[in-house]
Amino acid sequence: MAFRFESLEIWHKARAYATKVYALTAKFPRHEDYGLRSQLNRAVNSIGLNIAEGSAKGSHKAFDYHLEINLGSTFEVVGASFLSFDRGYITEDERQELYADGERLAKSINAFRKTLH
Repeated sequence: MAFRFESLEIWHKARAYATKVYALTAKFPRHEDYGLRSQLNRAVNSIGLNIAEGSAKGSHKAFDYHLEINLGSTFEVVGASFLSFDRGYITEDERQELYADGERLAKSINAFRKTLH
């Protein structure tokens, strides 16, 4: 049985975004294991997982609620990318890439939300 979320472009974009974030946070110093690294990884995981969970809901309203949470998590990752840059864990180019990817993902999520209404 195929799950509904597997056919959603936003879920695939969220997976790719998570892969990118994990690759960057793997370079963070050890003392960030339970700090910024963990926060970034949890936030980016939340995006795809909430898409999957929301796709199982029986109403568009319930799915939309999960997509709204996804937007918050996407913004959280972008916000944390600034902190990561400020602390010297990522380069300005990497920060800009996370920003641009987050912006595209947020726009895609919003566009998908409009199809539910």
